[in-house]
Amino acid sequence: MLIDDVQQAMFASMKARRSEETGALRLALSALRSATKDAGHDLSDDEAVAVLQREVKNRREAERIYREAGRSDRAGQEAFQAEVIGRFLPSPLDAGELARIVDQAIADSGASDPRELGKVMGRVMPAVRGRADGNQVRELVLERLRG
Repeated sequence: MLIDDVQQAMFASMKARRSEETGALRLALSALRSATKDAGHDLSDDEAVAVLQREVKNRREAERIYREAGRSDRAGQEAFQAEVIGRFLPSPLDAGELARIVDQAIADSGASDPRELGKVMGRVMPAVRGRADGNQVRELVLERLRG
């Protein structure tokens, strides 16, 4: 399970005395444990991926805010944490692979108009879950439907 992988990585990081990495892994593990408690059951790997994606997104947003505020030291720290947590996420789809999935979903759904976005997204998102950003997928679907 993904939560076990994060925990093992944290222990290895602690043994190697990599304090910054250990801190990032502790944040990830804490988020996973909190989500497990909130869910009332052990998280599936898909649920754990969603939690880690949210954590990476939060770190990237914090990095952006710190950069805008001129706090490059804190921005670097947030970027490092996002990178460490991101190691546990599935590899992202490349643009060509994502385009093929979107094109197939459009063909399967029979959609031909941007108003049918939901019909296509309902087919695409389960296929790309954890491997593509929803906003990126949405933009590609709209682009394809607009022709």
